[in-house]
Amino acid sequence: MPRFFVDSPLSEATALVLPKEAARHAQVLRLQPGDEVDLFDGLGAQWRAKVLAMGGRSEVEVQLLERSWPRVELDVDVTLAVGMPANDRMDALVEKAAELGAAGVQPLVCERSVLRLDGERAAKRVAHWAGVATAACEQSGRVRLPALGSVMRLGDWLGGLDQPAAAGAARFVLSFAADARPLKAALSGMQNLEQVALLSGPEGGLSPTEEAMARECGFVPVTLGPRVLRADTAPLAALAVLGALTETR
Repeated sequence: MPRFFVDSPLSEATALVLPKEAARHAQVLRLQPGDEVDLFDGLGAQWRAKVLAMGGRSEVEVQLLERSWPRVELDVDVTLAVGMPANDRMDALVEKAAELGAAGVQPLVCERSVLRLDGERAAKRVAHWAGVATAACEQSGRVRLPALGSVMRLGDWLGGLDQPAAAGAARFVLSFAADARPLKAALSGMQNLEQVALLSGPEGGLSPTEEAMARECGFVPVTLGPRVLRADTAPLAALAVLGALTETR
């Protein structure tokens, strides 16, 4: 069944006109009055709806029918804080992070970053990534959208974190250091875990100074094994491991 995001709270027994982007997709799919679609507003619920009318090139009216609360989100909120990889790799990273269930993605500029964004250019890219994440959530069946943070320098982001981390929160940094523990081992024994912040560097990784700063902020160095993963692969692999290891259903 076609599935669309609606950027406003949905309420019971309401007829509404789909927002422009969703209406465009409905038109492309050649939906007709009587066809059913699924809608979600990012607040945790999903609605079955029926198309009432198709008007012009960009107007689609639907009637909400039934609300459900599918359990599709990860049991632990995971935020990926990533040194932005260059070219289109950040687009793919955001897309796959949304599919895998990330609660948030924080784009960072680090010492070794190739991609450096600021000002209006950074704001446009974040808006673009938000659209990428929304499309991925529509496709994957999620009912919440990952939060896309503004582009920040790593030091500024670290400086804005609560110290120490709140109860039920863990912080990990992907590291090449000799004392880095396997992610599974680092998670072992953690009780009542609710939130994880996972920090990953850009091409070339974090500098020694940056990793030291992260450790001072409570980030535990972890590793995914002996292989060197690309900047866009490593955080996604870690997210998949975190999702699997913290799943309780």
